[in-house]
Amino acid sequence: MDVFPNFDGIGGIGDLRAVIGALLTFVLITAVLMLIVSAIIWAVAAANGNYSAAGKGRTGVLVALGTAVLAGAGVAWMNWLIELGQQL
Repeated sequence: MDVFPNFDGIGGIGDLRAVIGALLTFVLITAVLMLIVSAIIWAVAAANGNYSAAGKGRTGVLVALGTAVLAGAGVAWMNWLIELGQQL
């Protein structure tokens, strides 16, 4: 028995896919840029002995990594659920 979501059941689903794909791209690009900026701030602040700013830079790095991981994992999880649905 093939169980698969009916992606054509809702009007305009193609547009919704395009919007979600664009948002995911925007989130990943923003996360990478935030990671780079936060890493630079962390390095410069730690080198100059400003441990308060270094802590904030480290927090920014961890948040950016978490955001990128969650965005990527969401796509992988959804693909896994679709594959699981086909096996039912």
